[in-house]
Amino acid sequence: MNKTSKSNNNHFAEIKPGDVGKLMPIELACHSHPWSEKTFLSCIGGRYFGDKLGEKLGEQHGDLSIGFYIGEYVVGEATLMDICVMPSEQGKGYGKVLLNQFLAQAKKLGASKIFLEVRAKNIAAQMLYMNSGFIEIDRRTGYYPSSSGFGYEDAIVMSLKC
Repeated sequence: MNKTSKSNNNHFAEIKPGDVGKLMPIELACHSHPWSEKTFLSCIGGRYFGDKLGEKLGEQHGDLSIGFYIGEYVVGEATLMDICVMPSEQGKGYGKVLLNQFLAQAKKLGASKIFLEVRAKNIAAQMLYMNSGFIEIDRRTGYYPSSSGFGYEDAIVMSLKC
C-alpha cells in the first residue's frame, strides 16, 4: 500500500520501519511519556497503519516530516493510537489534516466505529476530536502518568460511528 497524497507542498506517505528514527524526535517533543523506538516499531505493519505528513523540499533535500499518526484496525473497528505534530508547526491546522487522513484510511479499511483516548487536560485535542464528530463515551480514572511527574491523569475515551 504505497500511497502519496499531495496538497500544496504537503504530502502523506505510509510510515515504514526506516522512518521511525526520523519521527522519534517529534514523538519525544509531543509527549511527556513518549513511546520508545521499540514500541513505535512494533506499531508498523500487520493490523497497524500510519502516515507521515511532510513538506517536499525537493529531490536533493528529501522531505521534512511535520507530523504523523498511527492507527490500529481490527474487525470493523479502528483506534487512533498516536498522533503528533511537531511543536513548531502546531496551531496551523496540521492536526486536523492528520486526523482527516487517519479517518479516511480507517474507513477505507472498513471501520464502522473509531475509538481514541485523550488526556483529560488536553483540551485542544479534545476540541479537535469533537469538531470531527467524536463523542465522549467513557473515562479511565488515573490512566496516564501526570505530565508534571506527580500523580495520574484521567483518559477520556471517545468514539465516532462511520
